[in-house]
Amino acid sequence: MGKLDGLGGDTIFHYFEEICKIPHGSENEMALSDYIVAFAKERGLYCRQDSHYNILIKKAASKGYEDVAPVILQGHIDMVCEKNADTEMDFLTEPIEISVEDDFIHAKGTTLGADNGIAVAYMLALLDDNTLAHPPIETIFTVEEEIGMGGARAFETFDIEGKRFLNMDTEEEGVLLSGCAGGRRVRVYLPAERKDSPAKRGAYQISIRGLKGGHSGADIHLQRASANRLMGRVLYMLKENLDFSLASVDGGNMDNAICREAEATVLFSKENEETVRAFLTQAEKSFLEEYNSREPSITITMESLKEEVFKVLSEDTKNQLISILLLLPYGVQTMSMEMMGLVESSSNIGIVKTNADHIYFDNAVRSSVESRKELICQKIHSVASLCGARVEEVNDYPGWRFNPDSSLLKIFAKTYREMYGKDATISAIHAGLECGLFSEKIPNLDMVSIGPEMYDVHTPDERLSISSAIRVWEYLKEVLKRMDH
Repeated sequence: MGKLDGLGGDTIFHYFEEICKIPHGSENEMALSDYIVAFAKERGLYCRQDSHYNILIKKAASKGYEDVAPVILQGHIDMVCEKNADTEMDFLTEPIEISVEDDFIHAKGTTLGADNGIAVAYMLALLDDNTLAHPPIETIFTVEEEIGMGGARAFETFDIEGKRFLNMDTEEEGVLLSGCAGGRRVRVYLPAERKDSPAKRGAYQISIRGLKGGHSGADIHLQRASANRLMGRVLYMLKENLDFSLASVDGGNMDNAICREAEATVLFSKENEETVRAFLTQAEKSFLEEYNSREPSITITMESLKEEVFKVLSEDTKNQLISILLLLPYGVQTMSMEMMGLVESSSNIGIVKTNADHIYFDNAVRSSVESRKELICQKIHSVASLCGARVEEVNDYPGWRFNPDSSLLKIFAKTYREMYGKDATISAIHAGLECGLFSEKIPNLDMVSIGPEMYDVHTPDERLSISSAIRVWEYLKEVLKRMDH
């Protein structure tokens, strides 16, 4: 018996639990991809797996739907691998440990992977059930969505026949998405000049923890704090008030997750320890007041290190690092004037990592307006240039332009109204979806994106609503049943 057995929803939770048993972080999708291929072969379904481990599986129409145009369903098989600092977990080899509490499925101290494992579960359940009414189905399982949409970028569409496309990578039930932002990953590399550690200085680790984090697209409007940005502010404050050396700064693991935790290794005279602790206490108090209810659990701690630190950054590198952390664009940059409440452009300092020869800053830039995206990138280039750093831009992907005349959107909206007695919300999202890439590959593609209620994705607090997942499954089945022309 699985932990999710008996929850309802036909077989969706069975397949979701099976997915959780197989490690499938970005760039580690082979095992899950092979599982899906084996699933298709066991059922005699058309299946194509490419060299990137993307998969296409086709299923023939049910009786009476043979002449109906095919529908494409799509989701990604990789997940964001985040964990709490005190959680022991090897995402490369260990399964996600799931549990059920009230209406929610969550993991123990790690991300759950409901983004986008629930879409994979929906597609497997649909392919496995021969009692459902539906047109010909083409299911696309992509890889590396969370690190730049590499799977969708590489996926070939030569054997795709459908023109109606359902993406299932959203996190709000009752919302029909029909547009999304484009994005780009912008990496800054600051050369790390080093020198011998000054004599008679103790080594300490400053840690910022307790932040909520979240998805750098879907949650950026909540204006939560970034631990990387806060660390820059703390280090600047110390620089202005006492003489100290900096050995390293590290924070975050994913460019598309708001950084929850950051650490810095600093050295200063031991007689200044109480002064530094007082500064940190004041900084914590200021941050708690500044972010108020948004971030009620910010903590800043400092621990003395037992091991000796032999090398520190030069004064120039230290100052350049602090300047970059303070000046890199972070958070909401502009709001849409066409759709009330929609973020138009943003940037997220997702990763800061100190390496042997450089300090690395990884930024997720998003905008639904191409020129706004370019402007943010230009700002990052300017900051980097002033600080002697170089910039690399990768994984640019297009937005998905809103189509108010979408016939597919009308089917989904009508079905929702008749099933639930109220109108669905028709909206766009600031987060990036693979829809923009597929719309470029397949001309005249009609697209909608849906999903069940999920909370705090890309964080260890991620959880999936059981009742919502079931309702969306029933909704999906009904929409497919109504695609009879």
